[in-house]
Amino acid sequence: MADDLKADAIVAGAGMAGATLALALKRAGLEPVLVDPQPFETQTAPAFDGRACAIAFSCFRQWRAIGAGEAIAPHAQRIEQILVTDGCGPGAAPGLQLSAFLRFEAAEIAERSEGEPLGYMVENRHIRAGLAAAVTEAGIAVLSPARVAGIEVEPGGARAMLADGRALSAPLIVGCDGRNSEVRRAAGIGVVGWPYGDHGVVATVDLERPHGGVAYEHFLPAGPFAVLPLTGNRASLVWTEKAHRAKALMAASPEAFGAVLSRRFGDFLGRAEALGPRFAYPLGLQLSEAMTAPRIALLGDSTHAVHPIAGQGLNLGLKDCAALAEVLAEAARLGEDIGSQAVLERYARWRRTDNIAVAAATDGFNRLFSNDNPLVRLARGAGLAAVNRMGPARRFFMQEAGGAAGDLPRLLRGEAI
Repeated sequence: MADDLKADAIVAGAGMAGATLALALKRAGLEPVLVDPQPFETQTAPAFDGRACAIAFSCFRQWRAIGAGEAIAPHAQRIEQILVTDGCGPGAAPGLQLSAFLRFEAAEIAERSEGEPLGYMVENRHIRAGLAAAVTEAGIAVLSPARVAGIEVEPGGARAMLADGRALSAPLIVGCDGRNSEVRRAAGIGVVGWPYGDHGVVATVDLERPHGGVAYEHFLPAGPFAVLPLTGNRASLVWTEKAHRAKALMAASPEAFGAVLSRRFGDFLGRAEALGPRFAYPLGLQLSEAMTAPRIALLGDSTHAVHPIAGQGLNLGLKDCAALAEVLAEAARLGEDIGSQAVLERYARWRRTDNIAVAAATDGFNRLFSNDNPLVRLARGAGLAAVNRMGPARRFFMQEAGGAAGDLPRLLRGEAI
């Protein structure tokens, strides 16, 4: 293969998952190259991605282990408590005596989690900036703007053809290039899934009263409404609206948007003043029919895109990174071909069940809590109340959400690979 550049792994997509994987591979002694249509400076601009993510404490341990945690930590807000409520009226948190509710507290699992919070809320632009700085410091090759336009698989390796005519070769190509993955398409891997017909409307607000590190997930007849704590007594609001209502909210004047926000938000944290631009993202479920193909592995949104109802989307991708990096590092130390199907199948076995289970759970939760049938509302209210009274069940869910349950890759335990 007479190519312009050779590497151990070509990582298509330098977003949050792709950059994390590249850093993990570099720390393990492998040489990745990142390819992305968007330069890092574009990805970190405030208008590029207005979302914030709830990061499981195990996933944050991974960032610390690969050298990105120090840059991200100043922008991370600890989630000390999560309050889930189910009500019929407006406002994000009506009186608990009138609503079914479920409360999770970090103090309940402090001994098991070594004092970690339930998770961390971090704005995506700060995550991207921290990862970009770590990638640059690590000396990882980044080709950007550049796009993988085609793939050729040959005995002993694979070749990625870029849209600008350059060609790269490596034992393995990793697709981290999103829902519309070019790597997945080139590998001939299909997808299953469906759109929900809803959009997640996202805005950042300044709060009059302290949020105390509490994340609120409130279920209203129109859909879930989340108030997620950020640093500086701000919050990220994510609420579900039908596509036409989301379009209207995006087009509304600041005054009209503020009026709708006030009605939806309620007064439990005082005045909420919108800051900066607002965003809307279509919601849907998508799973790839396979996680690997000859010389190709998929991770993150390239292989699973789920509803944000439980805040697990990015966490699934970060868990994929930890598992794939560990599998590849161990294979390299044993002298194996890291792009062989036997090696890649170890990764797929490790991650397949968890990804499918979380996708099914988020889809089920969305259908259950988007249903305003009085009987369904009564049943789910009883279910929330029952779980709230069961300490072991609450602690299990908290450990699961924190990514600290099951067969954990070493990076998720905060250990080097």
